[in-house]
Amino acid sequence: MGFTSSLVVEEIDGEFWKVREPLTYQGADEVFEIPADFRTDFASVPRPLVWLIPRYGVYTRAAILHDFLVRTERVSRADADGIFRRTLRECDVSRPRRWMMWAAVRLGGGLRGISPAAFAVFLLIAVPSVIFLAIPTVVVTVFLVLFWCVELIAWVVDRFVPPDRRTRVPRPQMRT
Repeated sequence: MGFTSSLVVEEIDGEFWKVREPLTYQGADEVFEIPADFRTDFASVPRPLVWLIPRYGVYTRAAILHDFLVRTERVSRADADGIFRRTLRECDVSRPRRWMMWAAVRLGGGLRGISPAAFAVFLLIAVPSVIFLAIPTVVVTVFLVLFWCVELIAWVVDRFVPPDRRTRVPRPQMRT
């Protein structure tokens, strides 16, 4: 069981990538093949949290598989999230990180189809995670907004420079 092919991707733009060669995962009962040209953003991590969980890493294949399963609805959302957690373990993601990532995708899925026992596990993971992440997330968010303001000021100042002397400062964008 596990991934039986290598990941080959190509960048589309600053946010999205496409799978260049099929990515195959052998599950317990099924084989899932992510086709070439499948579009992904790798792990959908909010910008204030990329300091802890970058958008790509050892878990990239698991994130792409999860995107594929959710988008194609090959399995239920709860099963896709469970497969995600299992593939994170198979990719050697540490227990705290994989459980936080699982809790995040469960929350993103609206906790549909979750059993009472799984909901209790979710709470045991989510509550400490929120407490652990709250202060650094607020600090990072404040500084991202401040940096965006600095970029905005530089962009406005650049508009007043004659066109032949402009440094062509790109328009600032607030991305999540």
